[in-house]
Amino acid sequence: MLRTVKRRIIATSAAYFAMLVLAVPFAAAITPISQGYSTDQTIPVGSIVSLTQGSTDRVIAASTTTSDSIIGVVVNDGSSPISLNSGATNQVQVATSGVVPIFVSDVNGDIQQGDQITASHIKGIGMKASTNTKVVGVAQGPMTGKNKQKVKDETGEEQEITLGQLPVLVSVSYHYKTPDKTIIPAALQNVANTVAGKKVDSLPIIISTVIFVVMLITVVSIVYAMIRSSIISVGRNPMAQSAVYRDIIQLSLLVLAIIGAGVIAIYLILTRL
Repeated sequence: MLRTVKRRIIATSAAYFAMLVLAVPFAAAITPISQGYSTDQTIPVGSIVSLTQGSTDRVIAASTTTSDSIIGVVVNDGSSPISLNSGATNQVQVATSGVVPIFVSDVNGDIQQGDQITASHIKGIGMKASTNTKVVGVAQGPMTGKNKQKVKDETGEEQEITLGQLPVLVSVSYHYKTPDKTIIPAALQNVANTVAGKKVDSLPIIISTVIFVVMLITVVSIVYAMIRSSIISVGRNPMAQSAVYRDIIQLSLLVLAIIGAGVIAIYLILTRL
């Protein structure tokens, strides 16, 4: 009987210890940890911040131009169970881990739970990450406290966006966008994007590729026929060189015209469609 009781006590203690071991890292992952950073700005709580260039203890409100140095989110002083403070004046507490509320906008599309959040062109305000960029963390819920505002984008044009707040699991990292599944090879897609100066859909690329292939076959056929006929003509009649040269010039102009028309057509399709 005594042995049975001892075994139960040992088993219960082991289970309790295992729960503690598992609970500690989980609690550390969701408990905000913050640190004091100096700033020359008035940065509202819930704003994304970046380190100033060449500094390790001074922050500014983050934007797309400073997203590579994102460090965390501003929180209320004393709201984190674990916080570090150097005692310097003009400080803000920046959460570098844990779940904290953050200001966001739909400037880059609606934000869903699980979306990566990065800095937007509005200082301190986050948005959904859709490209390769540094992110502050992962959205843990829907946007609340929504309100409409008109702001100017990077080109200076005014647009209406929705601002709000949502909880984010702060975990600063680099987000790599998953390539879209498409039948277009990545190299060809990059060339098309470079020519058009924007992301090009699959259909214009396919049409442009067909035009290019037809143009290439036509040009190669004309050049081959031109060389072949010139050799045969000179072989039969050496005195016909002037006529052969004239035909070569005419056919060369035709080839250049075909290439020019094809290039213009491809450019218009990639940029207009």
